[in-house]
Amino acid sequence: MKRFQAITSLLFILLAVFWSFNSLMPSYTSDLSIEKSSFSTDRALAHVKQISKKPHAVGFAAHQEVREYIVDELEKMGLETSFQSGYTTGNGGNFSKAVNILARIKGSNSTKALLLLSHYDSSPHSSFGASDAGSGVATILEGTRAFLASNTKPKNDIIILITDAEELGLNGANLFVKEHPWKKDVGLVLNFEARGSGGPGYMLIETNRGNSNLIEEFTKANPEYPVANSLAYSIYKMLPNDTDLTVFREDGDIEGFNFAFIDDHFDYHTARDTYDRLDKKTLAHQGSYLMPLLKHFSEADLTKMKSLNDSIYFNVPFFKLVSYPFEWIWPMLGFAILCFVLLLIHGFRKKVLHLKQIAKGFLPMLISLAVNGLVGFYSWSALKWMYPAYKDILHGFPYNGHTYIFAFVLFAIAVCFSTYHRFKKIETANLVVAPILLWLVISGLVSHYLSGASFFIIPVFAVLASFLVLLNQKLPNAYLLVFLSLPALFIFSPFVKMFPVGLGLKMMVAATLFTTLTFFLLLPVFGFYRKKSRLAFLMLILCFGGLLSAHFNAGFSEENPKPTSLLYVLDTESNKAQWATYENVLSRWTSQYLDATKTVPEKRSDKTISSKYGSGFTYVADAPKKSIAQMKIEKTKDTIIGEQRWLDICIMPQRMINRLEVFTNDIFIHSATINNVKLSEYYLKNRRNGKLVNHFVSNNEYTEIQLSIPKNDILELTLYEASNDLLENDQFSVPLRPVDNIPMPFVLNDVVLITKKIRFE
Repeated sequence: MKRFQAITSLLFILLAVFWSFNSLMPSYTSDLSIEKSSFSTDRALAHVKQISKKPHAVGFAAHQEVREYIVDELEKMGLETSFQSGYTTGNGGNFSKAVNILARIKGSNSTKALLLLSHYDSSPHSSFGASDAGSGVATILEGTRAFLASNTKPKNDIIILITDAEELGLNGANLFVKEHPWKKDVGLVLNFEARGSGGPGYMLIETNRGNSNLIEEFTKANPEYPVANSLAYSIYKMLPNDTDLTVFREDGDIEGFNFAFIDDHFDYHTARDTYDRLDKKTLAHQGSYLMPLLKHFSEADLTKMKSLNDSIYFNVPFFKLVSYPFEWIWPMLGFAILCFVLLLIHGFRKKVLHLKQIAKGFLPMLISLAVNGLVGFYSWSALKWMYPAYKDILHGFPYNGHTYIFAFVLFAIAVCFSTYHRFKKIETANLVVAPILLWLVISGLVSHYLSGASFFIIPVFAVLASFLVLLNQKLPNAYLLVFLSLPALFIFSPFVKMFPVGLGLKMMVAATLFTTLTFFLLLPVFGFYRKKSRLAFLMLILCFGGLLSAHFNAGFSEENPKPTSLLYVLDTESNKAQWATYENVLSRWTSQYLDATKTVPEKRSDKTISSKYGSGFTYVADAPKKSIAQMKIEKTKDTIIGEQRWLDICIMPQRMINRLEVFTNDIFIHSATINNVKLSEYYLKNRRNGKLVNHFVSNNEYTEIQLSIPKNDILELTLYEASNDLLENDQFSVPLRPVDNIPMPFVLNDVVLITKKIRFE
């Protein structure tokens, strides 16, 4: 390939990669002056700013303030609001009082109601909740206002449900689905969520059956920037991740769409989830989903959303969302295999293909896969070894995470160019046989085991077309080959970033392997490059530059603060107190209390404080014993009826607390009720580590437990009572965190914790 063609074709490839990302989201421009019937990102941002002034988890003072703000905004639109309040255990035995906010727009001839859903509580205890889920609430408030301003009478009723206690276990959604009379009216749900503070909003479906009708109607609604694919849908169904919409699907058999953004994952559930950190383009993207879908589904027949059939779907620039039935999967794979076989026969007949060269072509492919797979797989472990403080970023995505993705992708490309340079004597037509065969095998495997990824066959058809060109033209047009590479670039480029961003850098292997596999699909172009070694060297230099940049930004600063944790733990059984932390690398702030005297705690008991990632204390140190008012425990009932012993136990806090977690010894529990809410038999049979309930306390309320156990068994309760006041408590003089520290998310933090055991003989 001539030098000019090589340079320009590479530039076109880079442009296609850029466009595959740039086309995912709308741009942002100030739009306060936009017509009242249109969604305004700026007006939505004003809501986010008000909602995210303070952390507002359940039980926090600002929690009620946010609720009152949302109600005021709905009533300004002329809507009548109502509350649904009650205790619920949600998922995983997390118990709380939830207060849901509801409003309803009456339709002219409603089949079923369209429900707009998000939640207003923030994550305990330091998140400001701007993205998660202030952005969702703001999207619904602004979208509803714009819809009402259009003076359009919808056919279907529109229900606005802003749930409470989502962060504790989807408690508000549980309360609505199980108890609210409006639940029976709901035909479809649009749920707005966040798992970061930026990036495109991904559409994910919740359905108990097939998705084809939902995809068909979504396509008819024609949102401008759909970001969705059935691979993400298939993976999502296999993961334990839940949203409020999951409750509607599992307990109400109600379908719906999730719209959630996941980039800037390092902000998730942290004190950095603030108004200033929320990407304005991301909020605009959420609005670009809501408005066309609200218009379409407020008129559609919502009784026809269910289907027994599934569709494959994916988004590409220009064509938006492409879909086709699952029934096409195997015929398309079979046709691709047939085309490949016919092209092989054609190539051997023309004496363009040679068996020996084809066999040699497997070597660079396998070497590239092996090297890039191993490097990607061990990269996060290596980085945590080199930078131990990364272990304190529990979600596994450091502030310089994007730089690492960029660097390792460049490394993977360098390996591919370098490896294929060593086999440059193999003609390109022979070189691409092995990757096509590999991609056909991959397509066959996903067709069987991960059907949602079956659209992988689309770029394979494109590379088969390139293979046909190579067999018939000794010096094919480089730009034609670039054009035929576009399906691979448009479809797979976003995946390179999506997996490590969404799931943490432990998934860097997905980035390096997707890069390698995409490189193989571009071999019809790259095979003609004469200077592959130079490109490999360039990519390696850029990789080292990225790693160097990441190194200089590996520390912590005011802009990128270190997650830190400190607890005061008073064990009433031993009558001893300790400082405790979850930090692997102690900050200067934490070292004031855990430094020279710190020890690694003994292997922790199964009965320990719950945390998202199963984290345990890393260090403890002796602390002065303080006079902390201890909980009062009363046994109000203890009787035997038949073969069962019935116990009523009331636990009353004697200080302001935020959380009470209760564990039992290894004992069979026939039934359990918490504040008159019965725990399910399924939960009691499957509870882990003896956990009975985790009560997130509002208004310092008591916890009343009613248990039924075998009559001859002895009950032992282990109690953890926590108050989030360590930094404000008059008995302590813990200074505020420095500006380059934030509270560590996902664990109990900044608390005064009392542990107590009690036996009921």
